[in-house]
Amino acid sequence: MIGFIRGILAHKSPPFLLVDVHGVGYEIEAPSSTCFKLPPIGHVVHLRTHLVAREDQQTLYGFFSEDERQLFRDLLKVTGVGAKLSLAILSGISVDGFIRCVREDDKAALVRLPGVGRKTAERLIMDMRDRVERHLDGLAEPAKAGATDGGEARTEAYNALTALGYKPAEVRRMLEPAMVEGQTTEEILHRALRSAGAGRAAE
Repeated sequence: MIGFIRGILAHKSPPFLLVDVHGVGYEIEAPSSTCFKLPPIGHVVHLRTHLVAREDQQTLYGFFSEDERQLFRDLLKVTGVGAKLSLAILSGISVDGFIRCVREDDKAALVRLPGVGRKTAERLIMDMRDRVERHLDGLAEPAKAGATDGGEARTEAYNALTALGYKPAEVRRMLEPAMVEGQTTEEILHRALRSAGAGRAAE
């Protein structure tokens, strides 16, 4: 299994990406939520990935954040929901937005997503209710990807912020812009809290 890709962004035509890793071009499909956050062509990009292998083809999917990838994997477990529909769902709604829909039984919002009919929306809510709770719990130990992207420091920062009373969804929003490779837990916390303070001041 290919867990992540780190290389030069060689081409971007959403949802299709081409990443040059030491002279090897990896073709990747990514949701709009990831494509919007990518750097310009020619810059280094780091994507968490999920490989879907079939008899006739292998497709590598890329995600900017671990919570996007985990939701994608959970969606694949829902009956009748394949990789293409999972990607479309992630392109049409944020992870937090999807979780809200499931928790609040908001079928109407899900039906507005491309490819999601009423029956599919009902199935998503029924099958994903327990999974979204596990999804949130799992982010308290964010990526066993710690060896590659500072996961241990992020885990400690996550636990510290939740201990301060921040909600899981709010903590994830705070950590995304605060994560810089090689930083300590204290540095991540400082950036996250400063970012949160600036955001509230702007409101």
